[in-house]
Amino acid sequence: MLRPLRYITPYFLYVLAYLAFAKTGFYNWGPLFYLFFLIPLVELLIKPDAENLTETQEAEAKANPLFDFVLWLTVPLQIGALYLFLTSLNSADSIVDIAGRVVAMGLLCGTFGINAAHELGHRVNKFEQFLAKILLLTSLYMHFFIEHNKGHHKHVATPEDPSTAFYKQHLYAFWIQTFIGTQKKAWQIATSEAKGSIFNEMALFQLIQFALVGLIYYFFGGFVTVCFLVAAFIGAALLETVNYIEHYGLQRGFAKTTYERVKPAHSWNSNHLMGRLTLFELSRHSDHHYLASRKYQILRHMEDAPQMPTGYPGMILLALFPPIWFKVMHHQMDRFGITPQ
Repeated sequence: MLRPLRYITPYFLYVLAYLAFAKTGFYNWGPLFYLFFLIPLVELLIKPDAENLTETQEAEAKANPLFDFVLWLTVPLQIGALYLFLTSLNSADSIVDIAGRVVAMGLLCGTFGINAAHELGHRVNKFEQFLAKILLLTSLYMHFFIEHNKGHHKHVATPEDPSTAFYKQHLYAFWIQTFIGTQKKAWQIATSEAKGSIFNEMALFQLIQFALVGLIYYFFGGFVTVCFLVAAFIGAALLETVNYIEHYGLQRGFAKTTYERVKPAHSWNSNHLMGRLTLFELSRHSDHHYLASRKYQILRHMEDAPQMPTGYPGMILLALFPPIWFKVMHHQMDRFGITPQ
């Protein structure tokens, strides 16, 4: 019964964000310091944990509703955090404080507004899918619900997937590819499902997002609206950087008329515990792609999956510096016998 409580630890980021929105000075930068200094440092000192649940433990965890309740908690917390962020900007003492608060909200958008929505978006019931869409709305990234589930998981590790980074492609080129490509793919999928009609789910998502931005402008003004748009972009950039590190340089083989089935070898994996808990086991990504319906609490370490040298926060930092990234990751590819294609 205590295992679900491990996943309360990501909500420490909301505590830090509250302090960032309520106070000034160093508090404004607390979330950034926590995610990209403290966690990477701890993960350098703690060995990865590759242990999997037993079949009995897995069945118990899958049936335990507390794991779902913990995840659902992101929705009221994210909405509350967004409101506090919007109301805090006009009371900031300096542009440095404002910048810290925008970054803090951006980290919430990426970590919960998109990542938690990613987990809920894979659920089959409409209630949890609705929660996913609410979370994505707070990050203005609702197209992710369409493209990720119906595009990325189908085309991952192929040239047809804008969310897969190719060998020797640096992060900043990948951002252009994925920001444009995933929007285009989402429109194509939604239009196809609506039999060519422009009145489709993607169009509805755009209207909802424009309405949210309009409401923020009406109640809080232009400056706050711009700050929100920047925070949403930070969240999106964080998510797409995660996509970059998850599949960098990995390609599925092509046989006759189709690509091979997605295997654990087509996603980079990380068993570093802090990163796993912070992102609801997202870093056990190989198993997620192998069977997308598996809930986060029962994702497994896969022996055939190539392993990252550290957890997601540390890998995100590495990706920001392409020469260092290439040196580290090409060494990992050699280590795991991955031939660039």
